[in-house]
Amino acid sequence: MQLKSLSSIELPPTADMHAHLRQDDMMEFVTGLVKKGGCDTVYVMPNLQPPIKTASEAVAYHEKLKKLAPNVTFLMSLYLHNGLTPGDIEEAAKSGVVYGVKYYPAGVTTNSQDGVLDIEQLYPVFAAMEKHDLVLNLHGEMISSPPNARTAGPAVTVLNAEPLFVPQLHKLHAAFPELRIVLEHVSTRQGLEAVRQCGPTVAGTITAHHLSLIIDDAISDVFNYCKPVAKTPEDRLALVRAVVEGSGKFFLGSDSAPHPVSSKKGPGATAAGCFTQPYVTAIVLKALEDAVDNGWITEEEITTGAIEGFLSGFGRKFYKLPANSDSKTRIRLEKKGEKIPSLLTSENGKVEIVPWGRGKEIRSLSWVTTQ
Repeated sequence: MQLKSLSSIELPPTADMHAHLRQDDMMEFVTGLVKKGGCDTVYVMPNLQPPIKTASEAVAYHEKLKKLAPNVTFLMSLYLHNGLTPGDIEEAAKSGVVYGVKYYPAGVTTNSQDGVLDIEQLYPVFAAMEKHDLVLNLHGEMISSPPNARTAGPAVTVLNAEPLFVPQLHKLHAAFPELRIVLEHVSTRQGLEAVRQCGPTVAGTITAHHLSLIIDDAISDVFNYCKPVAKTPEDRLALVRAVVEGSGKFFLGSDSAPHPVSSKKGPGATAAGCFTQPYVTAIVLKALEDAVDNGWITEEEITTGAIEGFLSGFGRKFYKLPANSDSKTRIRLEKKGEKIPSLLTSENGKVEIVPWGRGKEIRSLSWVTTQ
């Protein structure tokens, strides 16, 4: 596909299989921006304060989101914790809105303080998930640890936490071969290869921002700081190639994570996350065009099937959703000189967010209906 030379391109609506929509004023603002990014389906993360731990809490959250964006399909998830039981899994499976359970290692990212320390303790829960066909969503990083001469193995850092988690993925897949597992926001070559080595019940999500960032970008701009952090140029190249390979093993999960400006910049600001939701589809296309310009991939490697699969089809298939909720509805992305703004502010002025990629020129997105 001659993507760069196409002034306009039409695609099926995007399915974002990993996004944070938060709560209260932040939720009201960012949920209204979902369709602006070209998405009609969003898999919603449960790490609120307090986290979504039960089916009834997920249903209540779902109702709030639907009121804000009635034309978006929201797939809900539960927060994996030590108190979760097989009975809770059965109830979630019957809810009609819960599609999976999110595993956070304790303390590795935003609102993960109630996360898991010993994953093997939850094997009965995974067995129930396998039985009731819920997805296990893995934040695939080992818990960071300082160097210790008396401890076997390397110290865990943000740069090697994902590769060191790979044996856990293989162990879970071997123990529960029919359990659908997603290695979320894959950021390394090792993570990609681990997913490829597993059977068809294992897939991986790739974010829009990891297609453009490396570690140097993350340490030079607080608005590029996310978890997992961006890695090496070789890792970025591997992610770009995974997007265009068209294998079906990888699909979009933006990990769009909005934070108030004050949480990202200023004294004591430590929030990790890149907010891409309002421009996510265009950001992916921009990353692919840049990859061609840099000689990382050729235009011939970018096929319609690979783009549509990564942005829409592969994720829907893995989650056993209809291929497209409305085949007549499309998104059109056109080159009109639009640039990502430096700040987004809610109508009431209560929420201000710096979007990822501020100043970048991207395609303008509109929704169209075909005959």
